[in-house]
Parts: sequence; C-alpha cells; structure tokens
Amino acid sequence: MERPSEFAAPAERAWTRSAVLVPVFALISLVAGALPSFSLSANLLVLCTGGSLFWIGVSNTVREVQPLPRVPAVAAWWIVPFGLLILVEAATFLLGSTDSHPTLSRLADPVLERYLARSALFYGWMTAFWGMARR
Repeated sequence: MERPSEFAAPAERAWTRSAVLVPVFALISLVAGALPSFSLSANLLVLCTGGSLFWIGVSNTVREVQPLPRVPAVAAWWIVPFGLLILVEAATFLLGSTDSHPTLSRLADPVLERYLARSALFYGWMTAFWGMARR
C-alpha cells in the first residue's frame, strides 16, 4: 500500500477555477438582478446560492488557501465605527424608517431599483461569500 507523498500538492478541482466560477457567478447574478426584490423566486435563489456556498465552506471540499496573516490590534478600532453603524441602523429600524431618519436599506432602494446595480451587488455578494467559503 503506497503512502501519498508529503510534497504532493492536492489537485485543484476544475469547477473551483476562476475561468469557471466567474461566468457561473455572472449568469446567476444576471438572473438574480432580473427578479423582483423580496419575491419568492428571489428569496429561493438567495437561499439556494447562499446555502450551496455555505455547504461548500463547511464540507471542506475546496482546497484551502493560505490563512490570512494575524490582524494587528490597531485594526480593532474598525469595530467601533462598524458597531456605531449597526447601532444607528437598528435604532432607525426599531423606531420606524421615516423620511427624516431612514434606514440604510431605504436609502439604497433607489440604487437597487436598477437592474445592473442589483446584479452587480449580487455578484459581489457571491464573490465575497466564495472567498469566505475557501478560507
């Protein structure tokens, strides 16, 4: 029985290459951009896409990339503005989104009404999720 060499690199699957993923993600995002917001079909597409990427990340079927370098302690200061942003968004949501105090989603509605913007943001979401699934 032969033992695999310690120096053998794991074979990369064909479907994990950028030449395959970029057109597939582009096709999915073009379909997602055409669907009306919060419709059943849009929600199912998001759940299926996100669920698939989540399963790929959890099942360890993708070749792991090198881990990110350790984040310096100074980067923790980014948590403060991010936390304030979440706090303001939660407060405006709980108090009701009005014209004088709109939520971020209400501010983004005019941009997300456009097909290309919605498709581009969905493509960015899938790409970011794929990057997390590979880690």
